[in-house]
Amino acid sequence: MKISLKIVTPERVVYEDSSVDSVTAMTDSGEVTILPGHVPLVSNLRSGEMRLIKGGEEILLAASTGFLQVNAGSQVVILADTAERVEELELAKIETAKEHAQKLMLEKHVDDVSFAHAAAMLERELARYKVAMKKRKH
Repeated sequence: MKISLKIVTPERVVYEDSSVDSVTAMTDSGEVTILPGHVPLVSNLRSGEMRLIKGGEEILLAASTGFLQVNAGSQVVILADTAERVEELELAKIETAKEHAQKLMLEKHVDDVSFAHAAAMLERELARYKVAMKKRKH
């Protein structure tokens, strides 16, 4: 038995395959690994690394917030604000965005909403950085 997986952002379908062995993602409850036959589940997705295993090959993605849904029949749908495959990540752009988010968080006149937005942006960029660095090691 395999997992049928679809990862979607507002802009595009990032990944779609009906023969995935496992899916690991960050949720509000921590890291979760979905295997074929997993019980139905709906969870909030957190920014972080997403790992897919297909035929012994590991596929890395960086995802931000969203929702993860596991349906009966090993169907998994991930709706993310952003999701990128490791090969799409550019370290220089991530570094620039990370610095921008850090600068926004340090501004003295920032209100709570702006601070929360900057913190979420920083969390997303740190997740992207972590995944991009793994690509460089291979």
